[in-house]
Amino acid sequence: MAISTFLILGVLLLIAGFGVVIYNNLVALKHRVAKAWSNIDILLKQRHDELPKLVETCKQYMTYEQETLERIIQARSSVASARESQDIDALGKAEASLRAGLGQLFALAENYPELKANDSFQHLQARISELENGIADRRELYNDAVNLNNIRIEQFPDLLVARAFSFKPFTLLEFSEEELQDHSIKTLFNR
Repeated sequence: MAISTFLILGVLLLIAGFGVVIYNNLVALKHRVAKAWSNIDILLKQRHDELPKLVETCKQYMTYEQETLERIIQARSSVASARESQDIDALGKAEASLRAGLGQLFALAENYPELKANDSFQHLQARISELENGIADRRELYNDAVNLNNIRIEQFPDLLVARAFSFKPFTLLEFSEEELQDHSIKTLFNR
């Protein structure tokens, strides 16, 4: 009788230990997603701070492009609002709008040789392009972390622990279909 009691206790301890390992792995995944989001957030804030400088520099040269500049400022505001509320779906849509506006602005800058030659514009254009690349890289890492988290909380036996401790899935950061389509450079210049 003592051997069967030890055997049952051993199995229960093994199951409890396995549950603890699963729980700790799920917690680590949750924090990995949070860290990946934080890395995106930092770059979004930096770009948010750079955009007004770019718009002001462009305003000095672009007298007929106010609509484009206003669209960028509006999209910037939408990105900031979605970022602050951590609304991933709204952020994806706002990002697509902002990126389209920036693409149009940089294309329109070709029509203003003085602007293109301006050191501030060149620096800001390079800085924003660098931040865009960083955001794209961080978005990929974020989506990888989200995907791994979402898979683990749906797999057995992790599913049991995830449900018991209310682990939730996260939303992937995706851009609109328009953002994913190839764009003709010619159409950017004809807008």
